[in-house]
Amino acid sequence: MSNSRVIAVVNQKGGVGKTTTSVNLAASLAASEHRTLLVDLDPQGNASSAYGVLSPHPHIYHALVGDCSVESAMVETDLGFLRLIPAGADLVGAEIELVTHPDREKCLSGVIDRVRDDFDFVLIDCPPSLGILTLNALTAADALLIPLQCEYYALEGLARLMETRDLVSADLNPALELEGIVLTMVDTRNNLSRQVEAEVREHFEDRVYQTRIPRNVRLSEAPSHGQPILLYDAHSRGAQAYLELAEEMIGRHIKESTPKIEVETPPEALIPAPALEEKDR
Repeated sequence: MSNSRVIAVVNQKGGVGKTTTSVNLAASLAASEHRTLLVDLDPQGNASSAYGVLSPHPHIYHALVGDCSVESAMVETDLGFLRLIPAGADLVGAEIELVTHPDREKCLSGVIDRVRDDFDFVLIDCPPSLGILTLNALTAADALLIPLQCEYYALEGLARLMETRDLVSADLNPALELEGIVLTMVDTRNNLSRQVEAEVREHFEDRVYQTRIPRNVRLSEAPSHGQPILLYDAHSRGAQAYLELAEEMIGRHIKESTPKIEVETPPEALIPAPALEEKDR
């Protein structure tokens, strides 16, 4: 792909599969041989531990406050096309420290801009809140991807998140788009799950990915082994779903980036054809 795409994976509600989506979508994009960078911006550091990276130094906090270069905070993974900028315990204090920082909403933008051309996709795993770190991610991103669990309060939280997106677009990042909504922990046997999905698809139409992520035990087990699902169990339903999601995302961007071919109309085509007689019709 010719142009890099920075995507913030965000939902202020915890437990909806946000980090699971960040970790496994990044792995699936890398498996498709697209240069991918995963940025762990969540102080809990779950995306980092999902790749077996524990207590890293330096990490994203040090790059944000200028204590190190972004390149030195980057680590390799077991997937050749995937790099990770991990999170560490210091990131907890970043919410407070960045408040007094000039251009505090744009610190992450400066970090990512230095390396974005080296990657096809940059995924940012955001905290489960709408604080200064998430605001940094939305300011740095080209688009936001929303993992949405099909449950009763999902639509209420989605409405608040879209309001936040509109505020960021108005004041900080006019180019911020909705990359899409991915339905997670889907149980098609559940009536409520089907009802929520129908409402989301009716309202957001083609912005909702066709790929749905099912409830899957192997997906839950993989992080404890320090591996994305592709390396832990590539044949599981969860692994196949994230591969399909990556394929759908790549397909969208290939389609959107393909230039329209305009065919010049020859002058003779502009001359009206002679009217046909009845026998020629």
